[in-house]
Amino acid sequence: MESAARVERAHSGDLAWLVSVDRHVSRDWVQSCVESEAYLVARRGDDAAGFLRHSMFWRSIPFMDLVFVDVRLRGKGVGSRLFSAWEDAARAAGAAMLMTSSMADEAEPQAWHRRNGFQPAGTLDLSPYQATPEIFFVKPL
Repeated sequence: MESAARVERAHSGDLAWLVSVDRHVSRDWVQSCVESEAYLVARRGDDAAGFLRHSMFWRSIPFMDLVFVDVRLRGKGVGSRLFSAWEDAARAAGAAMLMTSSMADEAEPQAWHRRNGFQPAGTLDLSPYQATPEIFFVKPL
């Protein structure tokens, strides 16, 4: 990567950008996640380069909901920096495991999860609500 991305918690100034790129959820949900510190944002200079949205599975296991990197910066370590910052924070908070998931037909995200130490833990078929089964991944800390 030409210059390392720095990772920090999202703040209210990130709201418009997050709403424009995190299209899986409503504006109200994005705002709620910013307020509850559920977003990490990677920056290169003053520009946002990507984000990681996270939550707690069963209120006890850190769960990576979504990681997004600007298409022009993919493959340059931004996603890995976001993941490392989240993993370090979870470890510091005493977490014993991380979780995430991917659609069964998404080979590239699954490969990324595996490169970052995740292993498949099971599949959930949510039809008719979701056309493709969801694969869950775990990573012991």
